[in-house]
Amino acid sequence: MKAAVYEGPRTVTVKDVPDAKVEHPGDILVKITTANICGSDLHMYEGRTSFETGRTLGHENLGQVVEVGKAVSKVKVGDWVVLPFNIACGFCKQCEQGLTNYCLTMQPQPDMAGAAYGFAEMGPYQGGQAELLRVPYGDFNALRLGEDAPERQLDYVMLADIFPTGYHATEMAGVKPGDQTLVYGAGPVGLMAAYSAILRGAGRVWVADHQPDRLRLAEEIGAIAINTAEQDPAEVVKEATLGLGADNGCECVGYQAHDPQGNEDATLTMNGLIDSVRFTGGIGVVGVFLPEDPGGDEAQGGLEAQGKVPLDFGLLWFKGQHIGTGQAPVKRYNRALRDLIAGGKAEPSFLVSHELSLDEASAAYEHFDNRDDGWTKVVLHPDGRSRRASTAKRGSRSVGGSSHPTVQELRREA
Repeated sequence: MKAAVYEGPRTVTVKDVPDAKVEHPGDILVKITTANICGSDLHMYEGRTSFETGRTLGHENLGQVVEVGKAVSKVKVGDWVVLPFNIACGFCKQCEQGLTNYCLTMQPQPDMAGAAYGFAEMGPYQGGQAELLRVPYGDFNALRLGEDAPERQLDYVMLADIFPTGYHATEMAGVKPGDQTLVYGAGPVGLMAAYSAILRGAGRVWVADHQPDRLRLAEEIGAIAINTAEQDPAEVVKEATLGLGADNGCECVGYQAHDPQGNEDATLTMNGLIDSVRFTGGIGVVGVFLPEDPGGDEAQGGLEAQGKVPLDFGLLWFKGQHIGTGQAPVKRYNRALRDLIAGGKAEPSFLVSHELSLDEASAAYEHFDNRDDGWTKVVLHPDGRSRRASTAKRGSRSVGGSSHPTVQELRREA
């Protein structure tokens, strides 16, 4: 089968690899039809993790079941499924508490928790930017989709990671109806956090970034864009809230945050949120921070290389703020979010700028990593079906309303 394989820093090739297969009675085998490139993939692509060469990338996957193991009873051959990036057993202590993001069974390292497809330090599992994907404990991990799945793949594939992850940021931050919410980062996860905050009834949502094309998307969904090349988010938010600050905030950038001049600063977003969020406010952190950063700056005494950042902890403590962190337990949210999509209340496919064949993965990674204008979310199709380029027109989108273009309309525009 063909797969997108990591060959070293900034090198991804599409090559033939051994076919994925059922290895355990609880496995299912999925023919992947849609797989996203995630911002987290770029950390590995850039050589900023311990991801091994020769492994297949991809943890945002959707497709059709083509084989099931003897112990599988719920999922059937022919079902359309979307797969949480978390690989979980369903029966360990963590899974029983709904913490599938920190499953103990699927992580082979005894001092670690959590497993994922094609992800550094999260088990040996291959990714889904490939024609086939082995899914352990398929009855537990696969979320079955309705009859509209083939036509709405661009919406449903977002349930594998970024839609639940953005929603998780708002959950940890405690976003409630009427709240004032600041989101740092207008990448795909940041936009999903802003979208989720609006779905949850936030009265006002700001999105801070310095990429104009991404800020335009934020405005299209009803958020207020803050261009950090021109404005200080803390000043903007405080001025709009009588000096009090936002009720809560979401960190959706992570340790590779950059200022508008291109300088990397792992403290930038966290300290910005501590400054911007009011006393006793909540902060949800879903941007990736790692305990070790092979590409970290040694100039600060090696702190960033060690996964450490100088946090404004005194101000955080003084303001009585609380922080929630970590990867999203996708299964906690994906069924409800699926039903919002099925009911026409959410259309997260507004993010998609490019649909490409799997064969174009190498160029897709290069453009996405360069943050080239208009490359906001890239979807790969191992089945080679029709695609949408960045020149596709985007209509206005009001959350939950009828002004969202349908997937069919987007295809016609392409």
